[in-house]
Amino acid sequence: MKDYPGADWLSRYRDNVNADVELDVIGRWFTTTFTLTFGDRRYAVKVDKGRIVDIVAEPRLDVRSEFGFRSPIEVWDKFLSPNPPPLFHDFFAMLMRVPEFVLEGDSLAAMQNARALHRMMNIMRETGAPHA
Repeated sequence: MKDYPGADWLSRYRDNVNADVELDVIGRWFTTTFTLTFGDRRYAVKVDKGRIVDIVAEPRLDVRSEFGFRSPIEVWDKFLSPNPPPLFHDFFAMLMRVPEFVLEGDSLAAMQNARALHRMMNIMRETGAPHA
């Protein structure tokens, strides 16, 4: 799966995040760029006040990010499945108990925005598996 999760899925995810009422409230101070790495594919997610304003595929050195999440596709598949196995139901559980799911960069910046970030990751799960 060379381009996992794919442009269509990323577009649905962005639209779901940007339509989320809860993020309208809790995301007001969440402005950053973070990365999501699915196997070998890396994306920079640019967020402004809790809304995704851009997703850059294969970002280069000119796209700075504060932190990111990296994992093999198999781990993302479990997280995004309709009925995830234990420990794959929540990204905090994965950070603590799934060694292949890695928080890169400034962990303090990630945790300072934990509530909005947690909601964004839940929306990712709600968006469903990329091949669905």
